[in-house]
Amino acid sequence: MRNLFLLYTCFFLPLLAHAQVFQDDFEGNGNISTWAGDDCGLNTSFANPLPGPANPSANVLRYHDTGGLYANVRFDLPANLDLSTGGTFSVAIYVPASGLTGNSNKQLSLKLQNNTLPQPWITQSEVIKPLVLNTWQVLTFNFSTDPYVNLDPTSPPPATRNDFNRVLLQVNGENNNDQVLAYMDNISFSSNALPPVYTELVWSDEFSGSGAIDGSKWHHQTQLPNGTSWYNNEQQHYTNRVQNSFQDSGYLHIMARRETFTDQGQTKLYTSARLNSRFAFTYGRVEVRAKLPFGAGTWPAIWMLGKNVNEPGGYWQPQYGNTPWPACGEVDIMEHWGNNQNYISSALHTPSSFGGTVNVSGFSLPGVSDNFHVYGLEWTPEKMMFSVDNNVFYTYAPAVRNADTWPFDADQYLLLNVAMQPAIDPNFVRSPMIIDYVRVYQEPDTTTSVDNPSLLPGIKLFPNPSRDQLNIVLPENLLGARIQVYSSLGQLMHTGTQRESQAALDCAAYPDGVYRVLISSPLGQHSSSWLKR
Repeated sequence: MRNLFLLYTCFFLPLLAHAQVFQDDFEGNGNISTWAGDDCGLNTSFANPLPGPANPSANVLRYHDTGGLYANVRFDLPANLDLSTGGTFSVAIYVPASGLTGNSNKQLSLKLQNNTLPQPWITQSEVIKPLVLNTWQVLTFNFSTDPYVNLDPTSPPPATRNDFNRVLLQVNGENNNDQVLAYMDNISFSSNALPPVYTELVWSDEFSGSGAIDGSKWHHQTQLPNGTSWYNNEQQHYTNRVQNSFQDSGYLHIMARRETFTDQGQTKLYTSARLNSRFAFTYGRVEVRAKLPFGAGTWPAIWMLGKNVNEPGGYWQPQYGNTPWPACGEVDIMEHWGNNQNYISSALHTPSSFGGTVNVSGFSLPGVSDNFHVYGLEWTPEKMMFSVDNNVFYTYAPAVRNADTWPFDADQYLLLNVAMQPAIDPNFVRSPMIIDYVRVYQEPDTTTSVDNPSLLPGIKLFPNPSRDQLNIVLPENLLGARIQVYSSLGQLMHTGTQRESQAALDCAAYPDGVYRVLISSPLGQHSSSWLKR
């Protein structure tokens, strides 16, 4: 049985602490990369010995205590745990009875330690849960609500501490020579602090004008960065002419053209446009609705660079350009190549991986040059999530965030361009990337009071508790509101517009956890609800 418990409040959203999330499913998804074993065997890519409805995963962690007194598996965290808002550890575990010797208690201990100490265990705190043998079970550990044991009785309660950065898992206790064979999976920690939800439109261009682009929002980048050409052996000049970038009927056209054009002492056979946004930001959601050009050789991109990039001719260069690429960080929200017509890609370039970066993913999307799609990026302090039409297909969340892997904690700006590669269709004449809108969202204004009970009156959500389906009732003045549901990991589970007074939200397929239901009125007000199943 799946039950939904809803705590409903109506307010302008306050600033919320960013959630800490650590997880590993041993299928290559997660951000735990420091697994180690003490006095035991450890395999983090072992075939699931008991696949089935309780755990269909292909790979799991294999733990083999061959009699060591203090056998355990553990991982270190890139940042100290914040238990001040609560938070829950979750572990799926399977212990076959045939893999045990001795008469030790059948239990799983989860221990928190400080790995900066010469003896990390001396200030540890521990929660112990009983095991059921011969089946997969999910155990949860909460150091705020579960009974805990401090090895040092003088240590403060674990929920008040901020020095834990190591997690240990130990089956059947220590100080014994019993043997244990166990399998673990879907190990995670998520704090109760909800992840940021970006709903406040802070900057946009709907391209409602005609002719030249809005110069208060965009800068034409035309200067050849090395004096003779652009990077990557591109064949075009970028210009500020309306022939290459213009607004018409609510759309921006970035037009690549075959024509002989001389500029800066260089003659080239193609022209196009490259636009820099005069707006830069840190964290948020970007949405760009676009239709891509045709023709082998075309290379359209929707992307971002650090505002501090040292690149001649860029809008931000004179005041901020003190950092070379890729140390500035590059985020490719969408790239497309005309010689691979139905394939789109997203990528990140950092000092740890650039040029032919490994931080890349793409997929086939038929008709990208015939149809509009919404290319999206959700950028939080912990990760980047890339989507097409609200479907996330790639997430970048490095286990260790530093200057090499994560130069994404400072302002970035947007770029729109169509480059021309050397292998160009001989019949190519011209083709545009057409953009309906560019929108940037961030967290709502935190200065508005959260105590006003009169905001968005008339909303009802029921039943409470609920099974599999949540009914949402809106008053007439809120019809057309946007309904979004986010998981505790920040994943967008549902988005839609409610135009009827009552609608049902199907939650049957949602995994157990905490969710946020966000209702945004057409006038920009927000109503947020906690949803727990």
